[in-house]
Amino acid sequence: MQHANASAPRTADTDLRLDGEDLLAAYLDRLHATGRGNVSYERAARRFFRAWPDPQAWAAQPLADRLAEDKATRPVVTFLMLHQGLQPGYDYLLERKLSPLWREIQGSPLQAEVDRFLNAAETLGFTMRTRLATGSQVPARLLIQTGRRIDQLVHDDLEEFAEACHERARRTGTSHRHYLSAISNTQTVLFHLGILDALPRSGGPVPLAERLAQVTAPIRAEMIAYLERKKATCHAKTVSAMATRLKHFGIFLTTLDPDLTTVRNLDRRRHIEPWLASLLDTVSEKDGHPISTGDRNRRVVAVATFLTDITEWGWDAAPARKVIFRDDIPKLPQVLPRYLPVDADRRLSAALTDHPDNELAALALRLQRACGLRIGELLDLELDCVHEIDGNGAWLKVPLGKMATERMVPLDTETLDLIDRIIQIRSQGRPMPHPRYRRPAQFLFTYLGRRLTQQGVRRELDHAADVAGLGHVTSHQLRHTYATALVNAGVSLQALMALLGHVSAEMSLRYGRLFDATVRAEYERALELAKQQTALQSPVGNSPAGRAQLPLADITGGKDWRTTPLLKSRMAGGFCLRAPAQGACSYANICEHCPSYRADPSSLPILAAQRVDAEALARDAEERGWIDEAERHRKLIARLDALIADTEATAG
Repeated sequence: MQHANASAPRTADTDLRLDGEDLLAAYLDRLHATGRGNVSYERAARRFFRAWPDPQAWAAQPLADRLAEDKATRPVVTFLMLHQGLQPGYDYLLERKLSPLWREIQGSPLQAEVDRFLNAAETLGFTMRTRLATGSQVPARLLIQTGRRIDQLVHDDLEEFAEACHERARRTGTSHRHYLSAISNTQTVLFHLGILDALPRSGGPVPLAERLAQVTAPIRAEMIAYLERKKATCHAKTVSAMATRLKHFGIFLTTLDPDLTTVRNLDRRRHIEPWLASLLDTVSEKDGHPISTGDRNRRVVAVATFLTDITEWGWDAAPARKVIFRDDIPKLPQVLPRYLPVDADRRLSAALTDHPDNELAALALRLQRACGLRIGELLDLELDCVHEIDGNGAWLKVPLGKMATERMVPLDTETLDLIDRIIQIRSQGRPMPHPRYRRPAQFLFTYLGRRLTQQGVRRELDHAADVAGLGHVTSHQLRHTYATALVNAGVSLQALMALLGHVSAEMSLRYGRLFDATVRAEYERALELAKQQTALQSPVGNSPAGRAQLPLADITGGKDWRTTPLLKSRMAGGFCLRAPAQGACSYANICEHCPSYRADPSSLPILAAQRVDAEALARDAEERGWIDEAERHRKLIARLDALIADTEATAG
C-alpha cells in the first residue's frame, strides 16, 4: 500500500514547516480575503497554534479529542487540511461533515484536483447532486489524507478508505452504505481518467467453498473439484448454475445422512429416491412457492450429469453403479413461445417511447424488440456493431451469445435512428474489459461509466409494462414477439433461423407449429373474408341496389356470426361484420352512445339481447388479444346497463 509522507509539502507554494505564527498569519489573511474574519475565529486560531505549533501533532490525538474542538476552531482545521496539507486521519474525516468544503476549497491547492474529478464525472453522465456528493465524500477526503494529487491515487487508497468506513460502522453502528456507493463511483471516474486500471467489482460469483458451505465437508470437496474441472469447458454462468443445483442436492444429503462422506456410497433407495420425492414439495428460495417442473428437471439433470461425468472420468468418488435413470428426469411441458399480442406490443412500445424512466434502458428494450436479440447479446453489443454493406444496406452484428454463434441482422431506417440516439446519450469513457475475451471494448450500452446491467433493463421493462397497463412482461418475450411478426409475414424457416441465431431447425419450428396451427389459419381466413367484404361493398352503381350482395352464410363461413374471426358489433336492428384489417367502424353503436338516444319499454328485450351479445363479443375479443376491441364492447355494456335502468325506472 502506498502512503505519502505526512510531513512532505503538498505543493511548491505551501510549506508544512511554517511555524505557528506564520500559519496564524496565513489563516488570518485567508479570513480577511474571504470576508469572514471575526474576533472569535481569531482567538480560537491563536489558542490552537499556541497548543499545536506543528498541526500534524494535533492529528495524533485520540479521535474524541480531535472532535471536541469547538465551532470557532474547526475553520482553522479545515484551512490547514485544504491549504497546508494537514492529514487528520480517516476516522476524523468520516466524522466531519465538511459542509463548508465547496466554499473553502476555492483558491486552495485542492481545487484543480477536485475540479478535474467533477468534470470527468459530468462527462460520464452523473447528475450534479451525485457529483458533488461523491466529490466531497471520497475524492476530497482521499486528497486531504494522502497528500497526493488525484493522478497519484492508487487502488490501495480506496481500500484503506473503505476499511475506515467499515471500522466506523463497527464502532458506531452508523450505516456506511452511502460512503461505499461513493467509493464505487470514485473508482469508476478514476478508471475513465486513466488513473486506475479496473472498474469496481459489482456482484460476480460467490466463491464455491462459500456457496457450498452447508454441505458435508468431504462431499463439498468432491463437488468443488468437479465444478473447477467444468470451468475448463463451460461458461462461467453455466458452472454457477451447476453449483446452485449441486448445492441443493448436497444440503439434502447432509440433512438426510450426516454420516455420508462421499458420493461413491450413494444408494438409490436410501438417498436418491427420497431426494426425488422431496423435489415435489421443495419451495423456491426467492418467492417461497413450490419450484416449477422446469426447475425440478434442471436439478435432476445437474446431479445426473455430475455422477455420469465423474464415472466416465474414472474418479474414485464415482458410485459403483448407476443410481439415476432417464425416467427419473421430470418431463418438461412443451410450451409455446410467449409473444405479446399486437395491441399489447403496440402499447408497450408507446410506453417505452413516450414515458421512459431510464431513456438508455428504454432504447435498449426497443432495439431488442426491433432485432430479436437475447438480453445478453443486447448488452454485449459494441459501439461498431453497425455495418454498412454496399448494395445491401445496414446490418447489426450480433455478438456471441447463448449458442456461441455470431450473426448479422438487417436494419431499417427507424432502427438506425434508434442506434444513433443510443450513441448520442450513452456514457463516454475508456474501453472496458470484455467479459468473454477480456480485451478492452467500447460497449454500446454504457451508463454512468459502467455497462448497462440486466437488472437496470428489467426495471425499465417493469416500469413500461405498468405504464402500458400490462401484467408482468419479460425481456425474452420481446424476442418471441419479433419472431412472431416474422412468421406472420411468411418468412422462411432458413431465414428465421439466421435472424434468431438458432443452431437447429427444431428451435425455429416452435414458432412454425404455433402459427401454422392457429394464427396463420386465422389470418388467411380473415384475409379471404376481407376480400369478400371488399367485393360486398364495391359499388356497381350509385344506388344501394347497385351494390353486390353475398349470402350471410358465405360471409360467416356457415358459423354463428358471434364466433367469426372478425370485428363484430351488435345493434338493435342487426349486426355488423368487419375484417380485422379494416379496423373498428367509427359509427358502430353510435346511436346507443348518443345523449339524445331514448328507449321505450317495448325495446327492453332487444336491448337485453344486445347486451348478451356484447358480453360474448367482449370475451371473444379478449381471447383473440384484441384489447381495444374488448374495451369498446365493455363501454357499450355499461351504456346499455344505464339505458335499461333508465327505461325500467320510467316504465315503473
